Amino acid sequence: MYEYDEECLKTFLKKQGQLFDEPVAETLEEAEAFLEDCMAVIADSLDEVKSYLEEEGMDIDGMSADEIEDASEIFPLPDGRYLIVEG
Repeated sequence: MYEYDEECLKTFLKKQGQLFDEPVAETLEEAEAFLEDCMAVIADSLDEVKSYLEEEGMDIDGMSADEIEDASEIFPLPDGRYLIVEG
């Protein structure tokens, strides 16, 4: 289980529209509960993101780093980490 810090929660609240048509959370507490429920993952690098996606069975062969980073379920965090949310 991950602990979602304030940076993760604020980024998710701000950018949740890239994955969902309607907001799923409006407060930090709601964001944390949602991320826990869907078992969102925090990756320390793009290489970890790639490994995670491959383990989950996503075909990322031929995708550039930019394409992976731009995927709707990938939320780049300001400190260089990535939040992965499967909707």
